[in-house]
Amino acid sequence: MNPRFRKSLSNKIFKTDMVTLRQETDVTFYRSSGLGGEKKHNTETAVRLSHRPSGLKVIATEHRSQPKNRQLAFQQLQKKLLELNRTSKKRVPTKTPPVVQEKRIPSKQSLSKNKVLRANVRNK
Repeated sequence: MNPRFRKSLSNKIFKTDMVTLRQETDVTFYRSSGLGGEKKHNTETAVRLSHRPSGLKVIATEHRSQPKNRQLAFQQLQKKLLELNRTSKKRVPTKTPPVVQEKRIPSKQSLSKNKVLRANVRNK
């Protein structure tokens, strides 16, 4: 999911029960493409759900029957909303271990020597 989209919706909590989802979504049916034969091509078996409060859109075209696709689309939408509702843990900053600090000292010392040499050249 797009991080910007997630940040803009992070303070909102969406209901994920099926009754509320059915009320808050717009359901659109259309003819899906791909394998599946005449049953799939001649009838509107693909389902597109638009969740009005969050702006999420979900498409299901896997099955040859509309009810199965509708059920699958609602499950996908429910899963996405649960992911949006989940609060992320704050990062706990860690200290750098002493071994890493000791490895860093020689490179810092060489940089400082170079700076001292530059300062000596400028002062002359």
